[in-house]
Amino acid sequence: MTSPAVDLQRAIHALLTADAALVARLGGQKVFDATPPNAAFPYVSFGRTSIYDWSTGTESGTEQLFTIHVWSKAKGKTETLEIMETIRQLIDAAPKELDGHALVNMTLEFAEARYDEDLSVHHGLLRFRAVTEPVG
Repeated sequence: MTSPAVDLQRAIHALLTADAALVARLGGQKVFDATPPNAAFPYVSFGRTSIYDWSTGTESGTEQLFTIHVWSKAKGKTETLEIMETIRQLIDAAPKELDGHALVNMTLEFAEARYDEDLSVHHGLLRFRAVTEPVG
């Protein structure tokens, strides 16, 4: 059995790359776990994942906090905010089954869009909380 974090990231990656509207908005398949050098903007990348034991006396489970980043060179924050909203809506409607784990719940905990002057890019950050249990 793979880790719940691996299962969840695979499912989120598949969800995002399968959405024609998001792919079109990004200008292609630009959802990365490891961002390639010189990736064309805009793009989406996976960030930090924190995993916590959420087991009880009778149930096994994990809580995960995971981050998705949106990167844009467009003038203004509109593109970043629109991509962030598309991702939020897709994840809100995500199926509850993973490979080997059930998704008990998943919620957006935090979102931020800001201009990074050092990199000259708009940076969107979405932090989600997911609770999973093993299937079977």
